[in-house]
Amino acid sequence: MACGFRRSIACQLSRVLDLPPENLIKSISAVPISKKEEVADFQLSVDSLLENNNGHSRPDMQVQATRLAEKLKCDTVVSEISTGQGTVNFKINRELLTKTVLQQVIEDGPKYGLKSELFSDVPQKKIVVEFSSPNVAKKFHVGHLRSTIIGNFIANLKEALGHQVTRINYLGDWGMQFGLLGTGFQLFGYEEKLQSNPLQHLFEVYVQVNKEAADDKSVAKSAREFFQRLELGDMQALALWQKFRDLSIEEYVRIYKRLGVHFDEYSGESFYREKSQEVLKLLDSKGLLQKTIKGTAVVDLSGNSDPSSICTVMRSDGTSLYATRDLAAAIDRMDKYHFDRMIYVTDKGQKKHFQQVFQLLQIMGYDWAERCQHVPFGVVQGMKTRRGDVTFLEDVLNEIQLRMLQNMASVKTTKELENPQETAERVGLAALIIQDFKGLLLSDYQFSWDRVFQSRGDTGVFLQYTHARLHSLEETFGCGYLNDCNTACLQEPQSVSILQHLLRFDEVLYRSSQDLQPRHIVSYLLTLRPDFIFSELSVLS
Repeated sequence: MACGFRRSIACQLSRVLDLPPENLIKSISAVPISKKEEVADFQLSVDSLLENNNGHSRPDMQVQATRLAEKLKCDTVVSEISTGQGTVNFKINRELLTKTVLQQVIEDGPKYGLKSELFSDVPQKKIVVEFSSPNVAKKFHVGHLRSTIIGNFIANLKEALGHQVTRINYLGDWGMQFGLLGTGFQLFGYEEKLQSNPLQHLFEVYVQVNKEAADDKSVAKSAREFFQRLELGDMQALALWQKFRDLSIEEYVRIYKRLGVHFDEYSGESFYREKSQEVLKLLDSKGLLQKTIKGTAVVDLSGNSDPSSICTVMRSDGTSLYATRDLAAAIDRMDKYHFDRMIYVTDKGQKKHFQQVFQLLQIMGYDWAERCQHVPFGVVQGMKTRRGDVTFLEDVLNEIQLRMLQNMASVKTTKELENPQETAERVGLAALIIQDFKGLLLSDYQFSWDRVFQSRGDTGVFLQYTHARLHSLEETFGCGYLNDCNTACLQEPQSVSILQHLLRFDEVLYRSSQDLQPRHIVSYLLTLRPDFIFSELSVLS
């Protein structure tokens, strides 16, 4: 990829350096475009060639670069060789650059950038991505939005690169909250309300029973007893729980459809209530389980009774905990999917939890624990609708649609659409996602509707606007004309900048695939100057 130019440069370097071209491919990078001046197309950092550069000063790097450049020659591909700060720079023949990039874009289509040599030594893997994971019997909380869109991005990227991806929605469908909810429904629930608006009614019941349990110890006791009945497999309790779960998933699927998200598997903590007991037995057999004075079971991960490294794995009444069920789930998934990598996408508040789970798997003897990875993300602050603070994701989606419809109505050039509501929601979602993906995932950020819906600048709305204009041009002229275009018309600085930027796409994909940060791709797209694109396409028309 990079249209084969990177490999051509690597082949010439290999003859001089006596190294296989494959060893040099990833050291040759496309040069970011510059507004100030036309830059070289590729560069090789001499520093990257040295196994141990600690003893080399910056002047040494410059000398090494100069010596290497003197041994290289221009050819039919490379028209100019120069040096920078410890780099050797390569300029591609401009006519060849134009023809080859355009041809590659046309031939590869949606696969452009994915066939790069950068991925040639990356084996196809089985990857499990766990994301979203809302709590059953509760409306889809806005706090799960980031997990949903980030997890979906990671799954999409890995699939695009040819990996076998399994998307898992690990529902919060077990635990003491169901003891409260079961007791609460028996006290305050109505079957009619449950059928007409299930999650809203369950939410109201849950709020009410929590208030009662805080004031009335008998309600709290009943909740504990209900959850024990669930753990022991009581048919009546399980039937009520199953009804809550089924109705919740129906609502979630409807929301996911609006988001354009799907899953291969809906599992949950409930799947592992029995297998978590097997985990406890295994921990006990290895001498890792310790009983506390309160009757709970813990594992000391430090080995020296460090309180911060104590992980509780069983309540005093023998019921399982979140950590126990996560251990059982990880073991089960390895047996089922034989994964090469399992990625958990949750907020950064769960960082310690996953550190402990991965460490527990290690000391239990599962070497594959090193294949498990937690991708943490920060908190979105200040997300409000016009009615005030929002709690539920559906409120956000409705607000997106409403605001985007108003924006579209205020622009005179907006075309009449068959389904303006659907278009408004799609454009609005893109705007929301771009806003979210612009920074480091781990960073908290302040949400702003005004910034999200700006029609100019580095926004999702502007990217969608650009895409729509390009699509309109494609419908008008088609793509076939690019095969016979006069490349002399595309060799001034603005055109070359676009071609140079297109050269970098495979590197951007590669970088995102390594650190799982979408910001690289977003930054790349926002840098692709739409005003330049339109001015250059107008030459062809």
